[in-house]
Amino acid sequence: MNCANIIATTADFATVDTPIGPFTALVDTGGAVLASGWTVDAENLRGLIHPSLRPSELRRRESLGPVTQAVTRYHDGDLTAIDDIAVRQQSGGFLVHAWEVLRTVPAGSPITYTEYAARAGRPDATRAAANACARNAAALFVPCHRIYRIGGALGGFRWGLPIKRWLLDHEA
Repeated sequence: MNCANIIATTADFATVDTPIGPFTALVDTGGAVLASGWTVDAENLRGLIHPSLRPSELRRRESLGPVTQAVTRYHDGDLTAIDDIAVRQQSGGFLVHAWEVLRTVPAGSPITYTEYAARAGRPDATRAAANACARNAAALFVPCHRIYRIGGALGGFRWGLPIKRWLLDHEA
């Protein structure tokens, strides 16, 4: 890649306290969530973003306006507050589609990885569906916590199984 073609980009980030710990979101210049999770480490979140979208700089803000408000409202019990927040993620076609499908799984109605694979159009690709959850950079807004293993086991979650359990109980 020619260095002259690299454009420096800045993402804003803010951290808000939640009942299950600090939650940080990074947004692009248009306000779309690039990465988020229960952490104060914005640099770690930056590393989760696909290289084609990854900002070169981060700028701390007190609030990200609608994004911060949605996080607070969700944790306070408005489970649909996160639904209309824009998200930007990039990868191969299946992953992008699978993340869009995740956003259609309603709060309080978690599904298995097998059911998720079928909804994503690849019923025999349970591992690929699990991989989509594992590679999701925009936790909460792309609610991978709503997917669990057959038999009710939680499966994995980047932010820890206690947080996943809290989220599922919160949405029940």
